[in-house]
Amino acid sequence: MGDPAVRTGPRLSASVAVLTALLGLVAALAAGHLVGAFVGPGSSPYVAVGNSAIDLTPTWLKDWAVSTFGTADKQVLLGGMAVVLMLVAVGAGLLSRRSSLAGSLVITVFGVLGGVAVLTRPDLGQLAILAPLASLTAGLVAFRLLHARALRAAEPVPTSTEGGADRRRFLVGAGAVAVGAGVVGLGGALLGNTRDAAGSRAAVGRLTVTRPVPPPPAGADFAKLGTPTFLTPNADFYRIDTALVLPQVKADDWSLRIHGMVDRELTLTYDDIRNRGLVERTITLCCVSNEVGGPLISNANFIGVELAGLLREAGAQSGAQQLFSTSADGWTCGTPLDVVLDPSRGALLAIGMNGEPLPVEHGFPARLVVPGLYGYVSATKWVTDLELTTWSARQAYWLQRGWGRLGPVKTESRIDSPTSFSTLPPGRVVVAGTAWAQHTGIKKVEVRLDRGPWREAELSTVVSKDAWRMWQVALDIEQPGTHQLTCRATDESGYTQTEDRAPVLPDGATGWHTISITTR
Repeated sequence: MGDPAVRTGPRLSASVAVLTALLGLVAALAAGHLVGAFVGPGSSPYVAVGNSAIDLTPTWLKDWAVSTFGTADKQVLLGGMAVVLMLVAVGAGLLSRRSSLAGSLVITVFGVLGGVAVLTRPDLGQLAILAPLASLTAGLVAFRLLHARALRAAEPVPTSTEGGADRRRFLVGAGAVAVGAGVVGLGGALLGNTRDAAGSRAAVGRLTVTRPVPPPPAGADFAKLGTPTFLTPNADFYRIDTALVLPQVKADDWSLRIHGMVDRELTLTYDDIRNRGLVERTITLCCVSNEVGGPLISNANFIGVELAGLLREAGAQSGAQQLFSTSADGWTCGTPLDVVLDPSRGALLAIGMNGEPLPVEHGFPARLVVPGLYGYVSATKWVTDLELTTWSARQAYWLQRGWGRLGPVKTESRIDSPTSFSTLPPGRVVVAGTAWAQHTGIKKVEVRLDRGPWREAELSTVVSKDAWRMWQVALDIEQPGTHQLTCRATDESGYTQTEDRAPVLPDGATGWHTISITTR
């Protein structure tokens, strides 16, 4: 009958087969990362596929990810992608125990997907295709080389000496691929750091503000009672965007183009903006994905120039309806032009935040800030292009995905303290929270215990109609058991927020924030 090993040929052990596939994956990712560092970090096929996944994800799934993972949604995506790639590599390795064909086909398919993802990114040029090509080449070469050496080591040999030499060659090759991938990946990281915008931000230094805002008065927050501080520290300011990798734009390389339905096209540099009269405004920003009672809202002193002034300088033409803005990573936003041009609105092209240049994660070198509108229609970070156009001519990123066109912030309130499901002793309980109605202002907040009467809360000192207000009220809760606390706000227009619950899609959630506590 003969020896089965000779008849069927060598066969890799499962562990060796999986190892060759995983090392091929590591080599591919490292090469793509290194070349991507030369032509732009977004050209790494791993990042490009992740960005494409974000763009193609259904709206309901994006909402679920934001509500479930908050600002960690991108880390979860990257981690999930890594797990999927590893599982695919394991499967490809197991299918390649006798031949490298299956693994080579899997690598090729993923290489093509990476290339398509790169070529379809709006923020990448044609040279970006070099990164997925390098990734595909490195992955195929590493996998096939290691697979060939592993098969030779698995062949029946007449002496143990030859078998030992083949195994050593495989182990040396595997080690070389692992070390090489590590060196290449580290090189990509170091090269990427040369593009780091943090150094450019540090070199900006202090911003000179012509019209600063005074420090918040003593009664502006009730932080000791459990509400946020009136001004949110930059490190704590919420961040929700589609950028899988932060755009790295140096101030010296940045420029803003204003064009479209204008009398004269403008191109402004960072120094052009900085050397104008900078103003400072206290503005609360809120994400449209913020659920009732949610944390996706923060307040800061933004520094910049009046956006309306820039557009007047360009000469906005009759018939223009929206300000279509584009960020450095290709994300787009449509803002109602009449809101931007409203002199009472105080829309900013901002370059500073809480006395410092904008943090990189919040848009350095420059971003838009338009009070009273949710961020998806008003707060483009890393902004590089402003086009005056009509609603029919251009559709922004979120408008294409079923969100509302105008995005006015809805009057809302939230209980911050006590937290839901707290257990407290019977007696006096101080309930404190936050309310907002940007560009309208909060007039009053009321709190209800169980189904009892509404009690009007004490409001913090008003600072700006564009900023949130804190509130607090003391309630006597003597009866042990489970109780419900509910709040509602009334804005300066006389509107009281509705009890009716609405989801965040298409233009922001509504409803009263209610929590449960236990006294015993």
